[in-house]
Amino acid sequence: MEPETGTDPTAAVLAANRAFYDAFEASDLDAMSDLWLHDDTIFCTHPGWRTLHGWGAIAASWVALFRNGQNLQFIVTAEHVVVAGDAAWVTCDENILGGGGSGTVAALNVFVRRDGQWHMAGHAGSPVARQGQD
Repeated sequence: MEPETGTDPTAAVLAANRAFYDAFEASDLDAMSDLWLHDDTIFCTHPGWRTLHGWGAIAASWVALFRNGQNLQFIVTAEHVVVAGDAAWVTCDENILGGGGSGTVAALNVFVRRDGQWHMAGHAGSPVARQGQD
């Protein structure tokens, strides 16, 4: 990722958020790696998984997800960005197509700015119940 130069922070965070979903759709581990911080402070909770901490565990999860052969498409809606200094978070709905069906995941993506770039520091996703489900 290129350093942010004179860009509106909200727009830059949205671009980083979209880069996350682009990397996911493409099963691109290099792009995912470029986006995430590589330290022990980061976290990731994939829907149905326990929370992972640190780049090693999170990178291994992406390798496992990308190798499972599912082609997923994300239609990201309801993006809401908050920027607070060098930290930012995005809440959004991941409308997922593929993998034998479709569904919606409510997501929280956390970013921190280091050396002029927004890096992912956390991701948490929770499936949204379909209408009529308890």
